Amino acid sequence: MQKITHQIHSFDGFALDLTRGCLLREGVEIKLRPQTFETLKFLVENSGRLISKDELIKAVWPEWNASDNQLARCLSEVRQALGDDEQHYIKTVPRRGYIFDAQGSEDNTTKTGHVYREQIEGVKVVIEEEAYEQGESLRARSLSQPDILPAHLHRWRPNPKVFAITALGVVLLSVVAYFLFSSRPKRVESTAKQPETIAVLPFKPMNQTSQDEFLELGMADALITKLSNLRQIVVRPTSAVRKYTALEQDPVAAGRELKVASVLEGSVQRLDDRIRVTVQLVSVEDGSPLWAEKFDEKFANIFAVQDSISEKIAERLALKLTGEDMRRLTKRYTDNVEAYQLYLKGRYFWEMRTEEAMKKSVEYFEQAIQIDPNYALAYAGIAHSYTALRARGYVPPLEGAQKMKEAVTKALEMDDNLAEAHTAMGTYKITEFDWPGAEREFKRAIELDPNYPTAHLWYGFFLEGMGRQDENIAERKRALELDPLNFEINASLGSAYLHAGQYDKAIEQESKALELNPNFQAAHQYLGQIYLTKGMYVEAISEFQKAWNKGSLGHAYGVSGRRAEAQKTLAELIETSKHRYISPLDIARIYAGLDEKDQAFQWLEKAYQERVTYLMLLKVDEDFSSLHSDPRFQNLLQRVGLAP
Repeated sequence: MQKITHQIHSFDGFALDLTRGCLLREGVEIKLRPQTFETLKFLVENSGRLISKDELIKAVWPEWNASDNQLARCLSEVRQALGDDEQHYIKTVPRRGYIFDAQGSEDNTTKTGHVYREQIEGVKVVIEEEAYEQGESLRARSLSQPDILPAHLHRWRPNPKVFAITALGVVLLSVVAYFLFSSRPKRVESTAKQPETIAVLPFKPMNQTSQDEFLELGMADALITKLSNLRQIVVRPTSAVRKYTALEQDPVAAGRELKVASVLEGSVQRLDDRIRVTVQLVSVEDGSPLWAEKFDEKFANIFAVQDSISEKIAERLALKLTGEDMRRLTKRYTDNVEAYQLYLKGRYFWEMRTEEAMKKSVEYFEQAIQIDPNYALAYAGIAHSYTALRARGYVPPLEGAQKMKEAVTKALEMDDNLAEAHTAMGTYKITEFDWPGAEREFKRAIELDPNYPTAHLWYGFFLEGMGRQDENIAERKRALELDPLNFEINASLGSAYLHAGQYDKAIEQESKALELNPNFQAAHQYLGQIYLTKGMYVEAISEFQKAWNKGSLGHAYGVSGRRAEAQKTLAELIETSKHRYISPLDIARIYAGLDEKDQAFQWLEKAYQERVTYLMLLKVDEDFSSLHSDPRFQNLLQRVGLAP
């Protein structure tokens, strides 16, 4: 008789079946490539032991020397199959190797007998002869279905007729079981490949005496823009990597902070009319280089260098690119090097986010457009600059809205497939209280670039104002996945929890935002609002003082009974408004806190006439809850388009 050894390694609901060569989770098979299965098999068989990278490569590819990249891909697929992003099972020991660390058991079952297989209408039937202490018995089992028959059916006799009848009975029972089980909802194990994650760090100077910060950050920004056109890859935005400019920056440490699989680092130097660039793609998992190359070209060929780097990255990450993908990857928004340099300076200052820097960014974008009037990205840059300037009260709302409209309209006329431009148009629609139009634009931006965090962030703001908080939280979370270290996104998720009534989660999230940046004013502002909603006035006032928001501070003074301090804050704000722009919404907020409704509505009307951005939150803003029963408030909601 033939002996069959059925060997299975089990751990945490997984079963690695060495006989069948498959991985199961709670009985459902997870598809693995042969090399990926062999990688997992070797790790499991050597559980608890440190395995070097070379040893693992030799075990999986014994007949040839595979690359580190191939091993990294197999390990990534194993971790994906096990859901092991946090390295609970496969632990990486930097520069030494890997350890499989899971409590498991090994099951070896020896079976004696013949194996008969027959395929009938998609049902695989296996009939095995097995030896038992009391005698031989027939057991039927389907390899593709769970056990559905008793362990012992009939006493086995070596009689062909009995065997044939028994086999026919097993087949019929299996067919019935197949239809019964196939009519139930099936559990589907997701095997879809997750997008690759990558960060492009600001380039470093080859020679510190010839440092060019605009070019160094600009090279990274250009590559980020190019790679962001691909759906198979998630690229951290420029705002996320800007801080990694130190010459001694460890790319692996940066990659871990940014939660990416690989990091591109490079050096750049411009010498007269030539540009020299070195780049290296590094695996964050073990610090191994995945690819490196040098370029020495005329500066006029900088666009070709960027195209080549982007293509090589896609190749090294084993991305399967279509013709349309390649068109997007090599798309150029200008062929004019001088206009491009001015655009880089605009981006450099825009990323600083201060009032002075953003106004300077507008100047550089406008200069770029003067040289190349068809530079769609530069128009989108102007629109985004005015979006921020307007929202933060650095320019009067009506003036900012007009500038936004002119710039974003031009951008979309030149390129209707720019996610940045559709996002900016969505924010402009908000100023017009065109809520359906705003939602269309945000959805279009996300459709064009699902991995653009700013689109998810602004769509979240929109949903927050509409009272659709579950969707709001989902959008903020998605934005956070794409840009996990972004201060504003972290803080805005706390605001989403606040308006969903999840106060403890909101406080926890703002605490996380303040861990990233203890001085981030928006996080202090949101935290103050949470405390105020909970009636914790002392804590709220403390947070509003840190946020430097006199409107919210004066309101908190008013509702907590500290009227003299509220009136003093109000007087200071009105006096300041004579010299620079102050949002009428902030003044209305203090009057509402003092329960002076007529004055509150007077300033709310002024905010309406000026199309103040944050009127979009009027329906959910707790500072104005005392006005809700007044017919004037319902009238205002009606005109803003937020009435039920």
